Amino acid sequence: MNRLLMGMVSLGALATAGFAHAAPADPAPFTIEQVLDAPYPTSLAAAPKGGAAAWVFSIKGVRNVWIGEAGTTTKSRQITSFTKDDGNDIGDVAWSPDGSMIAFTRGQTLEDDAPANVASSPDGPTSREIWVVPAAGGEARKVGNGHEPSFSPDGKQVVYLDKRQVLAVDLTASGAKPHPLLTDFGAVRALTWSPDGHRFAFVSQRRLHALIGVFDTSARTLTWAAPSFDIDSSPTFSPDGKQLAFIRVLVAKASPFISRRSGLPWQIWTADAATGLGKRVWTADAGPGSVYRPTLAAENLLWAADGQLVFPWEKSGWMQPWAVSATGGSARALASGAFEVPYMTLDPSRRKLVFASNQNDIDRLHFWSSDLSSKPPVPVAAPGTTIEAFPQISADGSIFALQSSGVQQLSPAVLRGGKWQRLAAETTAPSFPTAHLAAPQSVTFKAKDGLDVHGQLFLPPAGMKGPHPTVLFFHGGPPRQMLAGFHYMGFYAGAYGFNEYLASKGYVVLSVNYRGGIGYGMEYREAKDFGLGGGSETNDLLGAVTYLQGRADVDRKRIGVWGGSYGGLMTALALARASDSIAVGVDYAGVYNWASMLATMGAPIDDPEDNKRAIASSPVATIGDWHSPVLVIQADDDRNVPATQSTELIQDLRAHGVEHETLIIPNEVHDLTRYASWLILFHATDEYLGRYLQPVPHATK
Repeated sequence: MNRLLMGMVSLGALATAGFAHAAPADPAPFTIEQVLDAPYPTSLAAAPKGGAAAWVFSIKGVRNVWIGEAGTTTKSRQITSFTKDDGNDIGDVAWSPDGSMIAFTRGQTLEDDAPANVASSPDGPTSREIWVVPAAGGEARKVGNGHEPSFSPDGKQVVYLDKRQVLAVDLTASGAKPHPLLTDFGAVRALTWSPDGHRFAFVSQRRLHALIGVFDTSARTLTWAAPSFDIDSSPTFSPDGKQLAFIRVLVAKASPFISRRSGLPWQIWTADAATGLGKRVWTADAGPGSVYRPTLAAENLLWAADGQLVFPWEKSGWMQPWAVSATGGSARALASGAFEVPYMTLDPSRRKLVFASNQNDIDRLHFWSSDLSSKPPVPVAAPGTTIEAFPQISADGSIFALQSSGVQQLSPAVLRGGKWQRLAAETTAPSFPTAHLAAPQSVTFKAKDGLDVHGQLFLPPAGMKGPHPTVLFFHGGPPRQMLAGFHYMGFYAGAYGFNEYLASKGYVVLSVNYRGGIGYGMEYREAKDFGLGGGSETNDLLGAVTYLQGRADVDRKRIGVWGGSYGGLMTALALARASDSIAVGVDYAGVYNWASMLATMGAPIDDPEDNKRAIASSPVATIGDWHSPVLVIQADDDRNVPATQSTELIQDLRAHGVEHETLIIPNEVHDLTRYASWLILFHATDEYLGRYLQPVPHATK
């Protein structure tokens, strides 16, 4: 295509605006719809009584709450009955103490307090809503607007958060309305109950600092735990409920997109739950691990039964669990080696730690357990080719996971007799293309500056002759790790399926775990001169191009690139720094100019030299070297990467005469909550890449 498309393509115009007229040279053995149709689970939550777990299934964008038992049957049941792909996500699943009720948050975005109108309703945006439903099944009902629901320890109330308030609804009174338990000066987050049910703690996020508040439900008094000008988080109560511990990060100026290998050492504090009087019980060492980094788990500070506080620390250069006495002293490692732990949890007795790690299998996760002693952790099951994430433990000690593999979509699973058993396997459609999928190869190659870079290589079926058209894929984040199977995060599970689809139709696909990502140690994640501090990750994409060009099965003239969010930034960098080697790109919601993006988000770069470096690290710096065509896609209610970044890119592409097309998805948010939006993204990407990498003659009459 040799003309410049100036118009914005809307959803309804997709099929007629140049995204459906070209066919790939090698048809895929399955469709994009088929590889996306398997139910996708999130929000796994183990029951406080018995051996069950609840989760949310998204089936073609329709989200419902399900429950599965840890007994002998694998049959699971759906307990809500929503029927539309209307953009309403479900999360924050919580059990009542007796296991009879489930509460959850439902809304067209769960990202922040601002309502969204993803479904483009004439009535306007909808707020996040709190719903409850009997665990045995029945009618789900809305009880209020907010997020993060929990049940009072007696199970009579649902307590939830909404902006600066903690609210409650009496479930025993018919037609009861929400009433505020407290109204705070800051945004309220991370509410947690004391074991005795007399108090709850929460984080109050102020403008530049955060406090831990403790609310006494009987006396209706609010106490602050050792308040300071620093950032407190992760409140956790002692088993007797008389004390709480929390993490304190000393406030300092820093950008999240600049590498930080050391800083002001973070701390762990304890406080009296009644008086708020506190003391520092531990401080991180200077050097590696001095900068606090949480895991992906909801809780990052756990109070064990024997008075130990369990927390993640990077003292060794790897994110791993450590323990220290709640009375103070030296910390000790609960695991060691060249691997990372992105998830961890205590069992109900608080005597056993279960965590996910990539020990001995760098591009997969498996569960390990520790009795919190000096003994080394042991695997909970024989490691295989599956991936286990998000450990949850029910009241009877049953271990649940979200599990996937290279050929199976993520699914809830339970450990039975030392082996994993998938739950709700019957929900996967027979058309899901398991037989046509193959786990990618884990590969390592050299970046331009010599760093070892990790990735996964998807290869076409053996019968397809090469050299093949090839696509580079860059994930977002950037603190993410793509795995050798379907991912435990929604966008990347979809991206994995799409990459499998591309490989099935004849592409070589290289998914690059560039520096800045997790899974390979602190120094890899906190790479020198990373992000707006120098753009050192550009070396990884240049190394990836060189690696592909050296492969005999790759057609050097047909290499494309796609990615979203930070992966969109990497896509734009590839096109602006290696346009002679990259034939085409698809940029979804990517950063184009670090300086203008941070200014738009209310965090301008004040120092002139830092501002200059940020621009030099951005694709905008070398827009004059960008010659390859690109499709720019953006959800225009994106709260992560403002749509103005795509607007700025398009303006410069036009000014430099670069061939491009655009696709905007009105009212959608960054993570795309509608299944229909996912299909738009992937079909448009498939068609655009195919048009340049697998050209075919136009049909003639």
